[in-house]
Amino acid sequence: MISKEIRKQFPILDQEVNGKPLVYLDSAATSQKPISVIETLDHYYKNDNSNVHRGVHTLGTRATDSYEGAREKVRHFINASSMEEVIFLRGTTTAINTIASSYGRANVGEDDEIVITPMEHHSNIIPWQQLAKQTGAKLKYIPLQEDGTIDLSDVENTITEHTKIVSIMHVSNVLGTINPIKEIAKIAHKNGAVMVVDGAQAAPHMHVDVRDLDCDFYAFSAHKMCGPTGIGVMYGKKKLLENMEPAEFGGEMIDFVGLYESTWKDLPWKFEGGTPIIAGAIGLGAAIDFLEQIGRDEIEKIEHELVEYAMERMSAVEGLKIFGPEKRAGLVTFNIDDVHPHDVATVLDAEGIAVRAGHHCAQPLMKWLDVTATARASFYIYNTKEDVDALIDGLKTTKEYFGHVF
Repeated sequence: MISKEIRKQFPILDQEVNGKPLVYLDSAATSQKPISVIETLDHYYKNDNSNVHRGVHTLGTRATDSYEGAREKVRHFINASSMEEVIFLRGTTTAINTIASSYGRANVGEDDEIVITPMEHHSNIIPWQQLAKQTGAKLKYIPLQEDGTIDLSDVENTITEHTKIVSIMHVSNVLGTINPIKEIAKIAHKNGAVMVVDGAQAAPHMHVDVRDLDCDFYAFSAHKMCGPTGIGVMYGKKKLLENMEPAEFGGEMIDFVGLYESTWKDLPWKFEGGTPIIAGAIGLGAAIDFLEQIGRDEIEKIEHELVEYAMERMSAVEGLKIFGPEKRAGLVTFNIDDVHPHDVATVLDAEGIAVRAGHHCAQPLMKWLDVTATARASFYIYNTKEDVDALIDGLKTTKEYFGHVF
């Protein structure tokens, strides 16, 4: 299935914005949804809407089967060892906060170390800042190379026998850097630390095999991979999850409740308190079906060709600076000399082109780059080279509007 055929599966793209055909280049923020996912959600609410794991009636059984069926699809998608290792939560942010509050508080103490990088999304910085404040642990940063990559010798020098947690994004949402998670995990484990991975920008775009990576936790969100908002996944190794306390308490996650003591359900349900995100999980399952139909090799091929083409064309634009390494995932973050990124995004929007502008929830990285903000064009399976051409034309219009000369 080629990009133009894939594009037809996304009804939102068949529209005009400000009188121009929509060119959506903000998939790193959230992806668009194929008709199969939309119809799956519609079918659930029209035909199967019920709570799960409770009633023995037909609707409850159908809803439970679909919900747990989605868990098995996720298990296969990331190659987890069992469904017990797949926890449905609200998203990547909730997953990382759960790891920090549940595993972190029980296993990190004063004078211990938590290691991250300056390129992290705020959701993979703030939970560790808070854990360090609560426990007296030290928060350490692996330095970045000039192009925004990580050198493994710096990893070796930063992680020590006092390190308890290493938490790093698989792919940078700003630089497009693809981090060597498997190698970092080996170094972490050699020093007795656990490896946490923010996979929000990786799971939608590449093969993710948690067993091959040998990470201890992996978090990602459905809405960045053609699924609905409000649902995500926390993968954890079973032996770790079994020894962790739930982060939320209430219905659904309990086994027995007495007046003064309670016990919890087995994995994975002890982490899914309250009515779970039923429709979201079912929608995520449909999104995985859609992505598997295209094939992850094909997804990587489409994005690689797009970002190569974009880098080539954007590099030829005078006064445009691209941030990040040459080898990257499917996004390009950039600035135009003397034009604020918000102004760039505003002019592009007038041309029907949607890009992101701002600090991208990565203020420490902006400081490292010595900028206040950047613009970002991010690609996905429904984008084409014609979209890149439209972006280049839009950038020319932007420069002309602000008085630049090619």
